[in-house]
This record gives sequence, C-alpha cells and structure tokens, in this order.
Amino acid sequence: MTEKPHWYANHPKRGYITRFSLIDSGIIHGEVVTDHDVTMDYIDTDVFQTVIHESNLAGEAILMLFGLKHVKGVSFAYKKNLINLLYNLGPTFKLLVIYNVDQEIRSIMETFAAIAPEESTVLIANDYTEAMQLILDTKSGKLESKINESSEEQQQYNAHKKEFLSTLARFNWVNLLDHPITLPENTNPLYPYFKALEAFQQDLREKEALHLQELKKVSDGYKKKIAEKIILINAQEDLNKKTKSQHEREKTSLIRQIVSKDMALKRISSVIAKKRSKVKMILDLVEQMNLEPAVKQKITNFCRDLIDYYNQNDKKNDKEISIADSAFISMLQRKHPELSKKDLRICLLIKQNHSTSEIAHTIGITTRGVESMRYRLHKKLGLQKNESIKNHLLKIAGI
Repeated sequence: MTEKPHWYANHPKRGYITRFSLIDSGIIHGEVVTDHDVTMDYIDTDVFQTVIHESNLAGEAILMLFGLKHVKGVSFAYKKNLINLLYNLGPTFKLLVIYNVDQEIRSIMETFAAIAPEESTVLIANDYTEAMQLILDTKSGKLESKINESSEEQQQYNAHKKEFLSTLARFNWVNLLDHPITLPENTNPLYPYFKALEAFQQDLREKEALHLQELKKVSDGYKKKIAEKIILINAQEDLNKKTKSQHEREKTSLIRQIVSKDMALKRISSVIAKKRSKVKMILDLVEQMNLEPAVKQKITNFCRDLIDYYNQNDKKNDKEISIADSAFISMLQRKHPELSKKDLRICLLIKQNHSTSEIAHTIGITTRGVESMRYRLHKKLGLQKNESIKNHLLKIAGI
C-alpha cells in the first residue's frame, strides 16, 4: 500500500477527511475518516486527479474501492459533483466498489450505480473484504462470469431497477426532464411503477414550465420598471440640461446688465465728482467773501449738505452688484430658488458685511423693516436658531 501526506482532503465544516492510497500499484482506495456521523459535501476532484497522476494511472481504466463508514447523508452538491466526475472530469472507472454503506444512504448509492456510464460498473459491498474480493474478481474476469450466470429473470429485474433509479437521478440531479423512459411490457409487475415514474416526469415538466413562466413574468416586470426608470432619468437629465441652459442665459443676462450698470455708475460717479468739486469751489469762494454772517452761514450749510449728499451717493454706488457678486447670486438662486429678488439683494449685502442701517439706507426701508426681513430670511434658508445667515452665505460663496 502506498500513501502520501498530500493524498487527502480536509472538510472542516463537515468534520471529516477524505484519504486516498494505492494498493498493489493499480487499485485506488479512498475512505471517509471520522469518528462521528457526517454528511459528505463535495468531491475532492483535485486530490483524486493528483493521486491518479502520481500513480501513473492516467488514461487507464480505474479499479477503485471507497469506504463510507459514519456517512449518514450526501449533499445535493456532492451528487452533482459525482455525476460530473463520472461523465466529464474523471477517468473511466472499470469498477468502483462502495462499501460500509449505511442503510440511510443505500438508495442514494444504488442510484449512483444506476446512472454510471455504460463503460463503468459501480457496485455496493458490505465491507472492505467483500469490496476487495469484487476488485480481484474483476481483474481475473470472474465477476463478469458471475453476472452472466445469474438467471434471465434476475438480469431483467436488475436492468429495470437500474433504468428506474437512473431516470430518477436524471430528473432530480441533472434536470433531464425530456430524457425518454424505457417502459417494460405492460404485463410486467414493474410496469405500474414505471408508469408512475412517467407521470412524475410529466408533472416535473409542467412544474418547470410554470416556473419558467413565473420567471419570465418577474423578469418582464423588472424590465418594465427599468425602462420606466430610464425614461424618468432621461427626462430628469433633459430637465437638468434645460435648467442649466436657463441659468447660463440668466447669468449671461445678469453679467450684461451689471456691465451696463457699472458703466452707467462710472458715468454718474464722474458727474457727481465734478459737481462735488464745483460745490467745494463755491464753498471756498463764499467763505472768502465778505457777507452777512447769517447769509454766509446759510450758503455754506447748503454747500456742505450738497457735498454730503454726493458722498452718500458715492457710497450707495459702491454697494451696487459687481460681476463677482453675480456669480454668488446665481449659486444662491440655484440652492434657494424660493428667494425673491429683494431677498437676494439683502443676502448679497449681508455677505458684503454691511450693517442693518446701511442695508436699510441702500434699499430704502427702516432698520426695523430690515430686521423683520432678516428673520423671515433665516426661515427661508432653513437655518437653525444658532446658525448665522452670513456664515451660511459665505459657505455658498466658497469662502
């Protein structure tokens, strides 16, 4: 017997180890090693292929025995893996003997034996000794002779049993619902069982068809919802593009207005500066003239009032919107579209750090009126009691 330390696979979740060894340079032995009842979860294909390769058995018809002591269950994944191994991944099994099979899983092992390819033989033995004897009988040709020596009735029964179990395996394990069933003669005692199996096949087909219809219905429903969402997204994108385009047009219009007003303000400032200069000249002349004190005082007071008026107009003009401020107003309007033009004007003045009295003088209302507007503005901006309007505006401006 040849054993290697890497010829095993650990199944920690299920609590067992699958171990392989080589007997007499041509027989592979595998077994489940555990001290408690377990359920096999998957085939150790990679380890098994390594054993075959390192034993120089690649391309050969394999003789193998496999022990299932303490195995009480077989997972659905294991069943599918074993069928895949028998038909696609693994070598050709000349003989696979499964031994120490618990009564609870015997029907499953018999089904494995029934669904095996025609060129492979799968048998069930009671213990290791019986399994090894079957292997040796195969090598010597005695096993085939023993099978041929059985009665015709027994051979026919075994053939029907294999067909019945393999059909069940095709239904349950590989979903081959359209595979034809070979029925025995209607006088055969097993005929009713095969008819029941045929009815079961038809039921499974109808169930599969209903399942596919339900899947299609669900799929169509999701496709419809996705299509509706795409329409909404596209509509929203179009709306966003139109809104953005509108904002750009408004921004361009505002910039043009600001430039125009800025030029007008410069002209007005120039005119005011000239008038203020002339009034100062008049004031200087009056102060040099020899007039009655009362008349002189009256004229000088009038001149100083004019100078103060012109100075106030200069300050007011300084508070007009600049091009940089227009960008801030545009951002503020996008974030708070419910604000009126007067609200936007007050927000700009607050951002520019003007006092309540300066704001009142600029927009032509009382300081109490400005305070009331600030209170309403605080609510419109959705601010908490402890939040400052100015700080909120500075955040929008990115300062």
